This record gives sequence, structure tokens and C-alpha cells, in this order.
Amino acid sequence: MVLAFLPSWLLGPLVFLLFVGNTVLWSLPLYIMALFKILLPFRGWRRAWTRAITAIAETWTTFNNWGLSLTQRIHWDVRGVEGLTRKGWYLVSCNHRSWVDIVVLQRIFNRRIPFPKFFLKRSLAWVPLLGGAWWALDYPFMRRYSRSYLERHPEKRGKDLETTRKACERFAGVPVTILNFLEGTRFSRAKHALQESPYRHLLRPKAGGLAFVLAAMGDRMRHLLDVTIVYPKESPTLWDLLSGKLRKIVVHVERLEIPEEFSRGDYLDDPVLRERFQEWVRELWARKDALIERLRQEAGFLSAPPQPA
Repeated sequence: MVLAFLPSWLLGPLVFLLFVGNTVLWSLPLYIMALFKILLPFRGWRRAWTRAITAIAETWTTFNNWGLSLTQRIHWDVRGVEGLTRKGWYLVSCNHRSWVDIVVLQRIFNRRIPFPKFFLKRSLAWVPLLGGAWWALDYPFMRRYSRSYLERHPEKRGKDLETTRKACERFAGVPVTILNFLEGTRFSRAKHALQESPYRHLLRPKAGGLAFVLAAMGDRMRHLLDVTIVYPKESPTLWDLLSGKLRKIVVHVERLEIPEEFSRGDYLDDPVLRERFQEWVRELWARKDALIERLRQEAGFLSAPPQPA
């Protein structure tokens, strides 16, 4: 909190520069390791480079967290992270409010569980510095097909699952954490109204992505870490975080057993299994919606606006 006394107009740019400087600092050794990974693609060497690259990413996260501690006066109310292990295989699901969510997840999980991986749009591979880092860390880049597109191009049906399986093959034999935002996009009241969401604090969940990961890695993924993040503001911006306007963040983590049937069945072609899986996700989401309301009340945060008529 050494620099937390600074005014927001000065603190925000300073923290931003700290984050950028930290990223540039660790990008150099990471890209050197990535080069070795390309030049020596043999399985044993590849795993060694991946471990080294992951260690660099965890150190980058540690320095980001240190920067937050130095510049912010955030009270972290974190529940449920006891007993987690870096030797475990985890599927993480989280409500999605803001870009701040990624910073929060890195803050609470860094060095507690395997470094989280999440599926990215292919276009993000070209993001300066980070795109190459995500590739080196084996983040899967996906081309997802919408339902309307599949109706016009039925030959593409099943390609999402095939791509997911191929992406997950590189994780074989090494404990991994896969992060999935079930809502598929950040929450906003406009999106909430457009979807006619039955939940007060959440958009409708999209079960397909979760089902595809389980189909590809279900023999290893036994636990779901259901993460719920609550902020004083309904959807804080990254600037709110950088400029010291977030004073409290509540994070609730619950470890759930994943029903075995979901990792053995055929989500695409078994309508009975698909309905059971979607019902399981809807129940999970209904509990999360109630939990968010309770956590907001306990923390003294203002209630969210009522649902649009």
C-alpha cells in the first residue's frame, strides 16, 4: 500500500506502466524459451521448455500481484481455496463481470493450482507480446461455429469438439487447469435484457464449451472449481482497479465433483445426456445467482437493479 495514497489520476497510469513493464521484462526470457520449444520439438524437451515457460508466467503473475499489493488498498475476502494442489486437474468455471476477473483469478490461484489455461479466439494470437506468450503456454486457439453457421454448413458439425480434443492432447500427462466462462461474454444489463435471462446477476450459461472439455479430458477432470466473484460495482472496469477505486473484492470457491456420466457420454449425439448436462449447468447457475445476492448483502454492496420488465 506504499503508493495507494496517490490520487487516482496519477495512480492509474503508474500501475498501468508497472503492469506493462512487468510484461515486457518477462517476455524476453519467455520468448527465448519459446524459441527453444520450436527448435527442439521432441516430446521430452518440449515438456521441459513448457515447465520453464510456465514458471516464467507464474513469476510474471507474482510480480503483478506484488504490484497490486504495493499500490492498492483492496480488502480480499477469499473463501474456499484451502486444500487445492498444484498436482490436481481442475476445470474452473466463473461468472464473468469484467476484464478484472482475470487479474482476480490469477491473484487467488497463482501457485495454488496448475497455471490456468483457457480457450482463445484465433484472432487473439496476434495480440502484441501476449499472443506469442499464450501460444508458448499452449493456450488453445479456437474457431467456434455458431448454431446458425452450422445450419448453413452441416459438414462443420463436430469440428469444435475435434479441435478441442486436439488442443487438449498437449496436456496429456501433466496436471492442468482449464478455465471456462460459461456466460461466454462479460455481463451487462443490455445483454441481460436481450437474452431475457432468468437470473438476476448472470447471463444464460453456454454448456457446450464445458461439455467439450469434459469429452476431451473427462478421464482426468474430476473436480469443478466453481468460482463466484463479487465487486462493489456491478461491472468494474480495469481502470477502476488500476486507479484504486476497488476497495473490496469477494471471491467464493467451491470444489464440486463432476458426475462421471458427463465425461463418458456423447454430448453432441445423445439428446438425453445433453439435456441432463444442461440441467446440471442450469442448477449450478441458479445456485450461483442466489449466492451472488447473498454475498453482496453480506459485504454491504448495493443491490443490483431489478430485472427489466
